[in-house]
Formats: sequence, C-alpha cells, structure tokens
Amino acid sequence: MNITIKALAGVALIAATAGAQAADLDAGKAAFTKFTCATCHGADAKTPTLPTYPILAGQHQDYLTHALRAYKRGAAGAPSTANLRKNAVMGAMVAQLSNADMENIAAWLATLDGPLAVRK
Repeated sequence: MNITIKALAGVALIAATAGAQAADLDAGKAAFTKFTCATCHGADAKTPTLPTYPILAGQHQDYLTHALRAYKRGAAGAPSTANLRKNAVMGAMVAQLSNADMENIAAWLATLDGPLAVRK
C-alpha cells in the first residue's frame, strides 16, 4: 500500500512539473524562424527543401523534443550508450538551442496542420 501511495505521489509531482513548464507557442514559432529551421524544413514545416528532410508540422511534441535532445547529445559527444543522434547539420543547429527553445519549437510544430497530424 505504501509503495502505491509513493508511486501516485511521484506521478502527481511529474504532472505538476510538466504543467509548470508549459511551452510558449509564440516563442517556439519565433525560435523556428530565428534558428533558420525553415531553410531545410520549409517555412510551413511541411515542405522540406529535400525529400530526405523530415516533415515536422503535426508531428508529436514529445517525439520532436526527444529528437532535438538526441541530436544535442550526439553533438556534445555523449557516449554511444546514450540515446543520441548523429548528424552534422542538426548537431550544429541544436547546439544553439536551450532546453526551453527545444520545448517551445516542438510544441509549436505539434500545433501545425500537416500530413502527420491526427486530430479527433
């Protein structure tokens, strides 16, 4: 019983922390522009300049945040056992981003309509 209470308290704490750090959509849109993400991914985030570049509009926020953090870990030289992504261009781009920038950009991209969006 005591373990269940502790687990529920932990879940509540995580939920409260996530809510307290809500993403700023306007800041996400501004960061997408400031850090020239549109150069590769398109101004609308769904018309990339090359077919090998991913469409970002409508992608899940948690996936985008995870991907940005993985590129940052890869650029920082994290050990290969860390969950990381290696890409010279993305590594250089995310090195400039703060955690808040990554959260905000991911949140803004997730609100955009795109071929990846699933709405109920």
